[in-house]
Amino acid sequence: MNSEEKYNKILEIASRKSLFYPAAEIYPASPAGFWDFGPIGQSIRRKIIDFWRHELVQKENILEVHGSQILPASVFEGSGHLKSFSDPIVQCMKCKKFERADKLISEVLKKEIPESLPTEKLDKLIQNNNIKCAKCGGKLGKVSKFNMMVETMVGREGEFKTFLRPEACQSIFLNFLRMCKTMRLKIPQGIAQIGGAFRNEISPRQSITRSIEFSQMEAEIFFDSEKINDITNFSDVAKYKIRLLRLGKETIEEFSAEDLVKKKIVPGKLIAYYMARTQQVWNEMGISYDKLRFREVDKDERAFYSLATFDFEVETCLGWLEIIANNYRTDYDLKGHMEHSRTNLECLTDDGKKIIPHIWEISAGVDRTMFAILDNCLKEGKEGLYFSLNPKIASFNCAILPLVNNGEILDLSKDIEKELKNSWFDVFFDPSGSIGRRYARNDEIGTPFCITIDGESVKNKDVTIRDRDTTRQIRVKISELKKILRQLINGEIEFEKAGK
Repeated sequence: MNSEEKYNKILEIASRKSLFYPAAEIYPASPAGFWDFGPIGQSIRRKIIDFWRHELVQKENILEVHGSQILPASVFEGSGHLKSFSDPIVQCMKCKKFERADKLISEVLKKEIPESLPTEKLDKLIQNNNIKCAKCGGKLGKVSKFNMMVETMVGREGEFKTFLRPEACQSIFLNFLRMCKTMRLKIPQGIAQIGGAFRNEISPRQSITRSIEFSQMEAEIFFDSEKINDITNFSDVAKYKIRLLRLGKETIEEFSAEDLVKKKIVPGKLIAYYMARTQQVWNEMGISYDKLRFREVDKDERAFYSLATFDFEVETCLGWLEIIANNYRTDYDLKGHMEHSRTNLECLTDDGKKIIPHIWEISAGVDRTMFAILDNCLKEGKEGLYFSLNPKIASFNCAILPLVNNGEILDLSKDIEKELKNSWFDVFFDPSGSIGRRYARNDEIGTPFCITIDGESVKNKDVTIRDRDTTRQIRVKISELKKILRQLINGEIEFEKAGK
């Protein structure tokens, strides 16, 4: 199937199985850019977050906080968002529809257009290439800037001007001083947060990949800029190959983490280390290595706070989709908040020196990661399309399928379900329909293993486990089921060797 067919099929399955769907859909006048997640979709999102938390946050000894989503205007004066957080927009003179100017031009010219390009240059690109309204073909007006902050008011009279945060990281920066004092923070040290962010997208589209409300997994690494090469476990990733599209290049190259430093492609070992760890984590989540890349971002395209940016992207049916913004924010944020809050945000190094730490940011989109995984894992099977999800990411670890829906078989099936759930497995109990149909509907949503209970199970105290991707089956003792399932989910044993 082509890219458009694949995209439409993902949306069709997502809607039919309630993975995700438009918010407030019973009201036809609801604005675009807001999405709800049903039980299966929400479970996949939770598993993605848990995987990230375990593989990056916990393994790298990163602290996790949870900050408010509504913050006073003064915070965004300090961060620079009120002044600089804007997108170029253009309006159709005929139908009056607004569009993101850079995205519209990019779609027509089939190349990246920096959003920071001056409006005059965007106007010239529209004029010179005779670009018209995507909706009605009408003439476009002049490009202007539109601040993407979502404003709200707090208090009975609205006396407190506040905003929904446009990025989760600001709460981390505001928490930095407290972490230094209460958690005995010693740099280099990461602080992470998972939560919602809000951007007033002028033309939200492409489902959950470009919406107004979205979830982020943020990790901000605070470090001494003079010790950017002092990272004790760099040898763990030194030889690991990182896929990178460099500025001005058209093909992806592979560099070891140590070569990124030696060739001065990145500012130092700390950044190369976290680029390697980022690629490893998303690869282990279930996205093929050859579908991943970092893209070196030009100065004109970088965010206003970034000295160097390497966007982490996944190749999907929508093209190369940005999943993670990796920004070298230097001391921009802490300096800005120091100045506007009049609070000293310096910290002490091990040698007693007072510094304002620099920051390496790993800002990942939960919803974009979910879409990229679904895109990467959509496969064609004998019974139709299915999501070949990593067992750790799948909504259910397994499905329980009693061969008949009564008597001893049903009782044993419920006992097995209860035992597995008590052991923290996510289990789907599916007692009705033909066995083939039940296999197919569990395959479709990505359930990796189906456990069938039949008459022999009652007699011999064993069950059949079916593998989603190969459709092969093995027989295992009920007494060993939990252990074998755990090994299969963790990839510790080959399926054929797990039973008879």
